[in-house]
Amino acid sequence: MNNGTDYRAILTAGTPIIDVRAPVEFQQGSLPAAINLPLMNDDERAAVGTCYKRQGPDAALALGHQLVSGETRQQRIDAWRAACARFPHGYLCCARGGQRSHIVQAWLKESGIDYPLIVGGYKMLRQAAIQATEALVQHPIILIGGCTGNGKTPLVRHQPFGIDLEGLAHHRGSSFGRTLDAQHQQATFENHLASALLQRSHGQENVRWVLEDEGHMIGANHLPECLRERMAQSPIAVVDDPFELRLERLRAEYFTHMHQAFIDAYGEEKGWAEYSEYLHHGLFAIRRRLGLQRFAELTQKLDQALVEQQQNGSTEPHFAWLVPLLNEYYDPMYRYQLEKKASKIVFRGTSEAVEHWLLGH
Repeated sequence: MNNGTDYRAILTAGTPIIDVRAPVEFQQGSLPAAINLPLMNDDERAAVGTCYKRQGPDAALALGHQLVSGETRQQRIDAWRAACARFPHGYLCCARGGQRSHIVQAWLKESGIDYPLIVGGYKMLRQAAIQATEALVQHPIILIGGCTGNGKTPLVRHQPFGIDLEGLAHHRGSSFGRTLDAQHQQATFENHLASALLQRSHGQENVRWVLEDEGHMIGANHLPECLRERMAQSPIAVVDDPFELRLERLRAEYFTHMHQAFIDAYGEEKGWAEYSEYLHHGLFAIRRRLGLQRFAELTQKLDQALVEQQQNGSTEPHFAWLVPLLNEYYDPMYRYQLEKKASKIVFRGTSEAVEHWLLGH
């Protein structure tokens, strides 16, 4: 049986992982292609852990077998068997490649399935992910800068070595940045980043990453220190599109697509309430920086815009609060940040011009 030790290859290929750790462990950190089918649930794991401390490993093992027996054991074996059939080229994985993955492997073997496991478990994959990121961010990096609405994210996605950090973080980086997908725990975000870097660079020479010019935090996730340090030294190409084009992009992204995404997720009535709450929360998050009086004025305009959008589907009225928000808050803030990096700016132009410039550099 070929148990897994080529961790980098497993991460690069996006190899399916049947992760048999307890849900609480999986939640703290997991791999992009992993599914959680635990040997023990959180309560069972906690009971076995307590038993281990008080009575030692033999008693803990006996309790584990007692808790996962009979119908419970059979249901879990059936779930693993189905996963093995779905992912014939995957691996079993527990925390350190210890008893849990070996027990699952043995039970599967008894039922006629020979399935490999990750030697060293999640811990070794996590270590490989950290090492891969540290090595791969040493390639040259070009940052794409520019005020919000300049189409930086799609531009990055179009590049052969573009890494969409905001997509990996499930957050667009501003107070309105949340998406309908919950953000990952930090370790999971880092694992997804490592996997993306490995997949994009695999077998390629002359790798040059193209990344958006981010702060060190994207929502609740922070960039790994090694990447942040490299980005701080990297040249910046600044996208500067006409204001009207930026508004149209923002209209599509925040008022059309987000509205539709909430409706798709929650249905018409609850979806509308969630969408409305999402926009209000974005404004509320920066109320102190706007000043409370300006915040109240813009909230009133937002309320009026929502009434009109709900009544006739028009998103135009949102410009009444969005335009001043860009002019008074977002644009000055980004321009101030960019001024501090002025020596690193190597190109400025429209999104089209920046894309053309990237082709030649």
